[in-house]
Amino acid sequence: MASEESFGVLVHHRGSIKTKTRSGVKFTDKDPLCIVVKPTTSYDDLVRSVLMKLGLEGAKRVKKFFYRIPITVLQDTVKYDCFTIGSDEDLQVMFLCRRQFPEVRTPELLANSRPAVASSSVPVYEPAVEPVASPSFAVDLNDGVGDVVGSVDILPNALQGVPPVGVGDGVLGDVEEDDVEPDMIEDDSGDEVGATEPALVVGGSSSGTQQYPPHFSSLDLDAMRQEGVSGHSVGFGARDAEGTAGLTEFQVGQQFQDKDEALLSVKTYSIRRRVQYKVVESDHRRYVGKCSEFGNGCTWLIRLSLWKRKGIWEVKQYNGPHTCLATSISSDHRSLDYHVISAFVMPMVRADASVSIKVLLNATAAHFGFRPTYRRVWMAKQKAIALVYGDWDESYNELPRWVLGVQLTMPGTVAILRTSPVRVSGQVDESQAFFHRLFWTFPPLIQAFLHCKPLVSIDGTHLYGKYGGTLLIAIAQDGNSNILPVAFALVEGENAESWSFFLSHLRQHVTPQPGLLVISDRHNGIKAALEAPDGGWLPPSAYRAFCIRHVAANFSLTFKGKDARRLLVNAAYAKTEVEFDYWFDILRSEDPAMCEWANRIDYSLWTQHRDEGRRFGHMTTNISECVNSILKGVRNLPVCSLVKATYGRLAELFVRKGREAEAQMGTGQQFSQYLVKCIEANLKNSRCFTVTLYDRDNSEFTVAETTPTGSFSLGTYRVSLASQTCDCGYFQALHFPCQHALACCAYSRVTWSSYVHSVYQISSVFRVYQMGFTPPIPEGFWPPYDGPTVIPDPAKRR
Repeated sequence: MASEESFGVLVHHRGSIKTKTRSGVKFTDKDPLCIVVKPTTSYDDLVRSVLMKLGLEGAKRVKKFFYRIPITVLQDTVKYDCFTIGSDEDLQVMFLCRRQFPEVRTPELLANSRPAVASSSVPVYEPAVEPVASPSFAVDLNDGVGDVVGSVDILPNALQGVPPVGVGDGVLGDVEEDDVEPDMIEDDSGDEVGATEPALVVGGSSSGTQQYPPHFSSLDLDAMRQEGVSGHSVGFGARDAEGTAGLTEFQVGQQFQDKDEALLSVKTYSIRRRVQYKVVESDHRRYVGKCSEFGNGCTWLIRLSLWKRKGIWEVKQYNGPHTCLATSISSDHRSLDYHVISAFVMPMVRADASVSIKVLLNATAAHFGFRPTYRRVWMAKQKAIALVYGDWDESYNELPRWVLGVQLTMPGTVAILRTSPVRVSGQVDESQAFFHRLFWTFPPLIQAFLHCKPLVSIDGTHLYGKYGGTLLIAIAQDGNSNILPVAFALVEGENAESWSFFLSHLRQHVTPQPGLLVISDRHNGIKAALEAPDGGWLPPSAYRAFCIRHVAANFSLTFKGKDARRLLVNAAYAKTEVEFDYWFDILRSEDPAMCEWANRIDYSLWTQHRDEGRRFGHMTTNISECVNSILKGVRNLPVCSLVKATYGRLAELFVRKGREAEAQMGTGQQFSQYLVKCIEANLKNSRCFTVTLYDRDNSEFTVAETTPTGSFSLGTYRVSLASQTCDCGYFQALHFPCQHALACCAYSRVTWSSYVHSVYQISSVFRVYQMGFTPPIPEGFWPPYDGPTVIPDPAKRR
């Protein structure tokens, strides 16, 4: 019995991992060790056996092994990938695979011998270029220091952010890409929320359509003055290693442009001195402040007054410096209110409206030496955004005029504003209306979608400003794998009514084509809207598919662990039923309940091998990529600045992408760069094929893949040029010839270009961006609006 259970394992210890082979992963060591193991062998036993065989016990350490795992067996062809073994549980995968793949009797492992200290000798993992059938897996003799091979946690290419050839989007990652702010900002008892002092007037307005450079890492007084906080001689500019030693005192006669600037100077001086002061008198003509210890050993006092004739503020009396000791031993300071913080963070917010509260809080603490509360910095950021992009509340009332203005600028623009009534004492106030929803799209986007792939991704993302809400986006993709938002909606949140509002207008104005695929998450509101009898989204008019990122996220809520999640995603990405069954069997061996969970979802909704080619290889909604690349920062803006930003950002995108496509057409290119790269990769891997023709019309073939010497077959695939299908699954999934179809075209002496979907033609890509945007008409020339004042719903205030 023991002899039946025991088997040999080849352990390579001087080679590396190679993936650019027809069999997938390959180990290059030609002189491996043979280690006898059995199903009861533990991971520590295997490590000990390898080191003893090498005579390196005590001199080397093993951190992990890399297993050349079989992933698909088609007839006499075996494809391999690479699996990391670092525990007893991982080792059981090897035993399981040996039972499931009797064709592979001798497992292979890779171990690089290393000293018990850090070394630069590591297995080299070469990124895959060819479209492999599935994932990847291999042994690292290391002590854990500088674990370079940690990246070989290899699963399908798509899981590592490098999609297989022909797939335009990555798979896993956070759906929300930014530093998410909480919906409820906790109260800050130490903050002057109800302060009556006027707001600081800092900086001017902005269109909100500029490109945002990276965050500033440090700011000084000069930067603040450039934003409009320029006093003639303020007393808080000097800082040195001694803290307050270099501070400049106020001078009688010192002038400030307005009261806000004067208050900012006094507060910042107090913060720098680490002392507290109290306001004795403050109105529209004078301001008097005294040290909190005034009359108790300190005589510090400042009196400022308005010089009416010049409209400036001036120091009339000053008793300084402080004669008391610095009394602030707290980590916060009373004078460091959100007005002061807003003036400081203004340049950062102007540069990038999406800068996180954590970044602003840390910058404020580093600059002032005190750490304010999260809520105070959040309020400071909202104030800074309002000063740059417009008042949060007034922004809602600007929307009706923007609708009129943008429709005058670009006739054909669709902008549909919905409001709800305001009730005062039970009566409807006709002079006001709450903002409810807004749908908008522009004529270039409507025309662009006609030349994109016949699919649309829909998703929602939260707003991060003073008022909550959700931005719904419909995203298309051109034949060069560029993502393009084609419609937007601002709604109260994701529910059946808001999704119905968005999808009905999307269908009516942007995507009326039959047979369209909609990729989304599993939100019940989307389901209800798509299944509405009169919505136009039911088959065969349209079809639905799930974003695998969201499916995997839902799966992880029930089943913990990254490995199980990756197995599910691998199964979803499989382009053939054989490959899908392989991953599903492994998932079942982990926990049958996982397969039961997945089986509750129709395979056509989440797997690629059952989608009938409608996905074009796209498995996610691309919402994160769209927000990061095109709409960065807009979720942090007041609503009117947000919708203006979509116009400006898209106008810039159309110019840039349109020029790129036009330049490629000028060089005589027929297809997009993306398609050309995929075809070149497939041609590179279609050299050792034997093609057999099966009909007179040159349309039905078999392709036998062999080794370069022709001595070993790697598999046989049926190819139909007439129906544009191949047993490998790539031809029908991606709508351009796979390596086997290319071999058939070469055999029949026909051009492969006739089997490429028209969306990949460079002329189609150019037509996506052919219609440009019109420069916006200045707001002063917008038509007047005489309807009720649109105001934000106070229930949506964050």
